[in-house]
Amino acid sequence: MIPNDAWPTKDHELPDEWEFTPRSAGLKIRSLLYAGERWRIFDTNGAGSVLVVLPDMAREWNEAGLIDEAVFRDLACSGALPAPSFRLLFSRKNYVLSPVADQREPLAPRDKADALAFAVALRESRRIAPLASFHDAVYVERFSRLLPSLTPLNRPPVYDGVILGMYLTGGVAVSINSFEKLARLAGFIPVSDLVEIIEAAGLQVPAEAEAFIKRKAATAETQAAVLPETAASDRPSRQKVFRLPGRSKLEGFFNEHVVDIVLNAEKYKALGIGFPSAIVLYGPPGCGKTFAVRQLVEFLGWSEYSIDSSTVGSPYIHDTARKISKVFDMALNDAPSVLIIDEMESFLSNRGDKAGQYHVEEVAEFLRRIPEASNNGVLVIGMTNMIDAIDPAVLRRGRFDHVVEVEMPSREEVTSLLSALFDGVPKDEDFDLSVATDVLTGRALSDAAFFAREAARLAARAGKSSVDMGSVEAAMKNIPDEKKKRPVGF
Repeated sequence: MIPNDAWPTKDHELPDEWEFTPRSAGLKIRSLLYAGERWRIFDTNGAGSVLVVLPDMAREWNEAGLIDEAVFRDLACSGALPAPSFRLLFSRKNYVLSPVADQREPLAPRDKADALAFAVALRESRRIAPLASFHDAVYVERFSRLLPSLTPLNRPPVYDGVILGMYLTGGVAVSINSFEKLARLAGFIPVSDLVEIIEAAGLQVPAEAEAFIKRKAATAETQAAVLPETAASDRPSRQKVFRLPGRSKLEGFFNEHVVDIVLNAEKYKALGIGFPSAIVLYGPPGCGKTFAVRQLVEFLGWSEYSIDSSTVGSPYIHDTARKISKVFDMALNDAPSVLIIDEMESFLSNRGDKAGQYHVEEVAEFLRRIPEASNNGVLVIGMTNMIDAIDPAVLRRGRFDHVVEVEMPSREEVTSLLSALFDGVPKDEDFDLSVATDVLTGRALSDAAFFAREAARLAARAGKSSVDMGSVEAAMKNIPDEKKKRPVGF
């Protein structure tokens, strides 16, 4: 392990580099950008950045065939280390020189060209070093290479699809195999381009990509047919009503405060009403918040972005706030869009409580970005089971104008949902759901959905052409008992 004071420091003179002559005369290190165990990346006083590595590391890369050792220059430093102490690689200003994974400032593409360049570097590096793991590599765009630590790992290597996913999303650990999630997080890249980038990296495009592209195209066609024609704003807009079986109150709220404003934008704009305001849905687990939001997003046909602990949470100071800001930026660039904040209490807890003292920066970021998003075509919807834990400043008017309680479903709502679920399904003449409705009232709507599917499944398994009361009664017995723990397995 080389001590920190043995590495070059600010104003350390660098050798003249032939590609920069005569501008390279007097070239010096200006600041440290990134540091690894056996390498450092420094900014210079005008000629781009430089990679400084220990001689044995440069030799390992050369022997592996990843990069020719001749591209390095000798760099001597005063001290106890033998000369030459280090090897030096120059990178021009317009080329990326950065670690693949850095929590403080994750590597991310600016456009499709950047993404394709990284994908090609990943493919070519993998071709040369089939057993290496590139999670700790240095990306040298100038030579289209990822230069990893070749020390044997004591854990399985990181899949290249995860490395590409982290690069495309700016640090979120998502695999290309989770294509839909990747497409939403890397929203600035068109889906067709995303497929091209994955192929350029030499990776298999996941099967769900084709289905997602078709679904997105169909949604776009539906949206074009439904939304008002901007070229003929004097015509009355065509109406379409949002349906949410089993949640009549929430359905009415969304139609009044979101859908009608979207479909009749000109009418509202004339009276000073712009985009729909931000919304908070709160209620106990299983009450149907997530299902309702998913249905609304599908109805609108807009791109969806999400903020939750799995995508933006980080143990590093300032990193969570930076990731939150990045998601807001992506949603704004793709407006109109929907930004969902799941489990709000994880980020927006009361700053006066001990539990919220570490979220001050995150809360401040939300307070700044929510009004900006709402004013620029981003529908912000927050969800929480713990409304009392949310910082009061967040729930004030102007940020979340609507705070809506979602209770467990009533009998009427369960009846409505079951009617919708069994609509179009062949049923016997004696088919009756009154007893099932009594059992399901007050329970999560997911239980009602499970019951409907189970009744149809049991009927099909028994070779019946319609759902009869025997299938209904058998399905009722399979409804999970809330008082008992569910067994693991079958």
